[in-house]
Amino acid sequence: MLTYTPTTVAHILNELRKVIVGQDDVIEQILVAVLAEGHALIEGVPGTAKTLTVKTLAQIIGAQYSRIQFTPDLMPSDITGTNVFNMQTSQFALRQGPIFTDILLADEINRTPPKTQAALLEAMEERQTTIDGERYPLSPLFTVLATENPIEYEGTYPLPEAQLDRFLMKILIDYPQAAEEEEIVARWDAGFNSRNLQHVQITPLPDATAIQRCRMEVREMRMEPGVQKYVVEIVRRSRSHPTILYGASPRASVALLLCSKALAAIRGRDFPTPDDIRDVAMPVLRHRLALRAEAELDGATADAVISDILKTVEVPR
Repeated sequence: MLTYTPTTVAHILNELRKVIVGQDDVIEQILVAVLAEGHALIEGVPGTAKTLTVKTLAQIIGAQYSRIQFTPDLMPSDITGTNVFNMQTSQFALRQGPIFTDILLADEINRTPPKTQAALLEAMEERQTTIDGERYPLSPLFTVLATENPIEYEGTYPLPEAQLDRFLMKILIDYPQAAEEEEIVARWDAGFNSRNLQHVQITPLPDATAIQRCRMEVREMRMEPGVQKYVVEIVRRSRSHPTILYGASPRASVALLLCSKALAAIRGRDFPTPDDIRDVAMPVLRHRLALRAEAELDGATADAVISDILKTVEVPR
């Protein structure tokens, strides 16, 4: 039985809607990533509230927040930190980088070279970082929410497959609906300003440990064996689909399991169903598949292939 998650999620959604208009699916998927103890890559055109959503979420859950603007000249030490010699003590002391935080917004992550991108790999997988041969633990809540722009490729460095696979989900954010955009304009006309969130009167979670408690409830949730087989079959079908060069790894099966549990908890259930799995399949799998060149030339997309796979796998009763 869920004790903390329904009320915690309801509070987060209520406070987020004071700032964010629409984007319900995107917000739900970001919460899935946070409760499943994973990281998310958010892709969308500029001006669709990617940064604002992450910043507001961190404020609501009472998490420490850092933002890194990725640029071509960014160095790994700019992310992790470096040891600096203290003249007074004649010793080296660690000057922590922005990675020592709870919620890390990696803004336009594909604008920095692979060497700097790789500085996040250890942190994302093991929640620790190594500086000058010494390991430093990161916050238990450490979550990377990275953004990238899908329409501008000049001066960018595509993320390597190894790093893409570290992201639990790839979330696509689209333009708002007409009514939602009208509401955005009306709010700004009434005095709202996203650069002054202190005037919005956001109420943080009353319990600072609420997210950790919710994560524990998700971890303790169990999935029926038949539904487990459904997860595995979906991922295995991705390896034999004719338009896919290589499919998803066993890490994707685990990701699909964790995300479906988190989504079930967000929806107020203590067990995941096939519908939960289908609802998270695209954000979990779309960045883990490589399409054949001829299929891409024919207009095939990862989402279309995943949709095709879901139609062919028998749903357990």
